[in-house]
Amino acid sequence: MSAIKTEYLPNYTYEDYKQWEGRWELIRGIPYAMAPAPMIRHQHISNKIAWQLQESVQDCSPCKALLPIDWKIDETTIVQPDNLVICHQPPNEAFITRAPVLIFEILSKSTALKDRNLKYELYEKEGVKYYIMVDPNDNIAKVYRLKDGKYIKEIDAADEQVTFRLEACEIAFDFSRLW
Repeated sequence: MSAIKTEYLPNYTYEDYKQWEGRWELIRGIPYAMAPAPMIRHQHISNKIAWQLQESVQDCSPCKALLPIDWKIDETTIVQPDNLVICHQPPNEAFITRAPVLIFEILSKSTALKDRNLKYELYEKEGVKYYIMVDPNDNIAKVYRLKDGKYIKEIDAADEQVTFRLEACEIAFDFSRLW
């Protein structure tokens, strides 16, 4: 038996996505439910990332640390990274359209495959400068940096401090503060 051809699958757009209840992502027209809500450890780590990012960019006027917000890449691809930093003025309050400079995704049993593969490829293609996959089970964050259009792994960070060179500033992020 062969795999299902993609042309047989339903293909949705941003207009469809806006009508859905609950939290979803839409990647290349295929919907991905973001339920159930993240577990307590996931939320705890996300909160620590958010606080540290906010502290780090407070003196960097063009950059903003954000929690999940729609990133509308095109009419068939809308994602919601766990934590992100943008260094541009968003066009409106509903979503962003330009690539964030830095994205953190916290792996969970239900999202790890998508985060390690589909989002990795998507963020690389869209030019996200830094992609960090945080594994709360192993207390490791895999830090990738975009170089010549491809991600290069910088470090598996556990208790290290890593400097991220954003568009207008540099921020030092202490991974030991996550766990």
